[in-house]
Amino acid sequence: MSVIAERLAAQPTLTTERLTLVQLGPEHLDASFAALDDLDAMRLTGTRGTFTRERVRAHLERLPGAGDRADFAITDRSGAYLGEVVLNELEEDDLAMNYRIALAGPSLRGRGYGTEAGRAVVDWGFDVVGLHRISLEVYAFNPAAQRSYAKIGFVVEGRARDALRWDGEWVDAVRMAMLDSDPRPR
Repeated sequence: MSVIAERLAAQPTLTTERLTLVQLGPEHLDASFAALDDLDAMRLTGTRGTFTRERVRAHLERLPGAGDRADFAITDRSGAYLGEVVLNELEEDDLAMNYRIALAGPSLRGRGYGTEAGRAVVDWGFDVVGLHRISLEVYAFNPAAQRSYAKIGFVVEGRARDALRWDGEWVDAVRMAMLDSDPRPR
């Protein structure tokens, strides 16, 4: 196992001012499955399809100790599940990964949880895992997420025109990324 894979597999618990980020796993099945009922979150992330409880359980069982990704459950200080933040799609030769986040319900959006969790994971990815680049795509109909990503330090690199067809409308995808040498706003 490579050094990067070892660091990902040894995924720690991260803490912030308001949050605790723990390794996502089977113990989060109920909350993860319930979050899939948030139709607005599905639209904002361009997620299609149906998810069975068994499919979600199988996914969660594969996560702990994975050497090619890091999936964190976002929890508040009481341990309540607020969502997930993920580094995946490892390109080991390029020291690069993809970033994604989903909060578990509309009442959690706009409160800074995503930005706070994202900063912690990005810092860990660069400072501990040793990544050089973390990138993401966000749909143009999600400007709140774009603002959150910019607060973390992601910069717009380009736009994929008509990347998603949702409810009969074409939507662009905005490509954003950070390098380990980029400033990290606070």
